[in-house]
Amino acid sequence: MSRFAKTDMQILGHQKILELLPKLRAQTLLFTGPEGVGRRTVARWFAAGLNCEQGFPPCGRCVSCRQEPHPDYLEIAPQGETKTGKKARAPQIRLEQIAPREGSEEPSLLEWMATYPRFRAKVAVIDGAHHLGEPAANALLKLLEEPPAFARLVLIAPGRELVLPTLVSRSLEVGFAPLSEALLHPLSTDPEVLAYAQGAPGKVYWALTNPAEFAKLTGRAQGVLEALQAGPTQTLEALKLLSEVDDALPYLGHLLGQGRVESPAYKEVLEALSRAQDALSAYVGEDLVQTWLALRLYKAFPALCAGDAAKAG
Repeated sequence: MSRFAKTDMQILGHQKILELLPKLRAQTLLFTGPEGVGRRTVARWFAAGLNCEQGFPPCGRCVSCRQEPHPDYLEIAPQGETKTGKKARAPQIRLEQIAPREGSEEPSLLEWMATYPRFRAKVAVIDGAHHLGEPAANALLKLLEEPPAFARLVLIAPGRELVLPTLVSRSLEVGFAPLSEALLHPLSTDPEVLAYAQGAPGKVYWALTNPAEFAKLTGRAQGVLEALQAGPTQTLEALKLLSEVDDALPYLGHLLGQGRVESPAYKEVLEALSRAQDALSAYVGEDLVQTWLALRLYKAFPALCAGDAAKAG
């Protein structure tokens, strides 16, 4: 659980959404769009405006805007570790994060929402609503059905189809699109960074503030491309190295798709990457998934290259 600080209020793009949000009266909103595109930042801006003495846009100077952390804002995100302390392949929002449970160290969302706001509105953000476990989702549903008058809830997910229909039906969707490269240029003009970001300023910030990790990601992804020309064994070894870096498979998919998005072979590649990601989330053996993926990518790679040759001819 976390709360925003006023330094989080800088927003790049999404002007139409910023104009729309103050006019909405729905108590539950569903923010959809790519990771890093600005959904969390806008949620914090929205909460700040609801409680600002001057309304929207938040002034940044009043008593409410100066609160760090803000007492009327709460973020709940999936837990990245299992109960035994190991890194979870499929992060999950657990029941104790939503509803009271004996032995829990922090107050749950329902407990937090049961008290009146210090200012005007309490805003809770469920960051990664598609990671809600069934018990947690059922507990949240009760709040969505009868929220207090002072409550606003924002669910964040890549797309509505990934969120339970019972939650989607009680939410108003606000869709976020990737930003143009021109809007990202004040942050970076590095073509490699922009290619990785795919219109998401959050990814630009990550690449710039974690240069060593970004270099590792790009280098190892490039290593997979080179290994695909050598053989399935080399591809497997390169994939194992790539798997040690976060956000690896989506970026590999982007590299393989450069100039090939209409290719049937590229669609096979995307399907293979998606199935591999799902299998890893379902705790299928990592070695087995990587071996399967290496064979699928190696099989599809000649067709991708054949398409490049045909265009060149």
